[in-house]
Amino acid sequence: MKKNDKLMCLLEERQKNEIRDLNRALTEFHKNFQGPETRREFDLNDPQALKKDRPARVSDDDPRCTISGMQKFVGEDLNHDQRMKFQKEQIREWSLQQQKDLKNALADQKLADDLYDKFRIELDRKIMEEQRKEEESRRAVCTATKNFNKIQIAELDHKNELEKAQKMKDDMYEITCLLRGDFLSENPDQAIGPGGVLVDRWKGMNQEQLMAIREFQKEQVLEKQRAREQERRRDAEWDRQRVRAARAQLLWERHQQRQDQVQRRDLDAVNAGLSQEQKAKNIYLKEEEYSNIPTEEFYAQFNTTTR
Repeated sequence: MKKNDKLMCLLEERQKNEIRDLNRALTEFHKNFQGPETRREFDLNDPQALKKDRPARVSDDDPRCTISGMQKFVGEDLNHDQRMKFQKEQIREWSLQQQKDLKNALADQKLADDLYDKFRIELDRKIMEEQRKEEESRRAVCTATKNFNKIQIAELDHKNELEKAQKMKDDMYEITCLLRGDFLSENPDQAIGPGGVLVDRWKGMNQEQLMAIREFQKEQVLEKQRAREQERRRDAEWDRQRVRAARAQLLWERHQQRQDQVQRRDLDAVNAGLSQEQKAKNIYLKEEEYSNIPTEEFYAQFNTTTR
């Protein structure tokens, strides 16, 4: 959950940066390439139009002179060729300026897309680096835990073997001392009298009784050995269960990592599709904006208005 929250925070931050960059680029484009002075109808709303206008009369052949001036008669249109040439040149300049503006806009859009791609690649690299570090840390912890468990198991087995050997040695030493002692080595038959056992002469039990005791002691030793073996097997079973649990945890984490990688690839594909769709939409809008080219009807209407 922490990793997913961190990933969602990074994605939200990246989306906010993208929206802010797009808004900034749009504002800069409006400011640099779509000012009021670039519009075709700006001359109708120009606040400096009166200052830029020509005087009422420039020369004798001024086309603005009236009939009473006797300088130009109706129907002559002496400046037709010059006017048409000027109009065509002006239209050509407008078309070149529009093409230049479109080319600059496309270049700015390409630069913004390149910067966005670089930023996304860098962000993905940082995310992969964080995941790699986290995976290495988890693997180191698992390895240390596994080694520690192995050391503990080895120490426990060694300790049990030492205790078992020491116990066997002590038991054998005790049995040997009892068998070779002065109290047990004397002949017990001397304590048997006509009236029964002579208490003041009784030195111990006979061989059959001693053998029975030895057999019982051996059975006790074997019983202790079986109890220790069962305890050792139970400890080994617990150790195997711990190892299986750790292995299952590691497999589950690997599965979770693969799911995260698949989700991240799907998210990258969706982001790439959205980016391509946005690029296509922007290019379509730019083409629609600059596709209004003057036609022959516009020239005819403009000539009629001028006349």
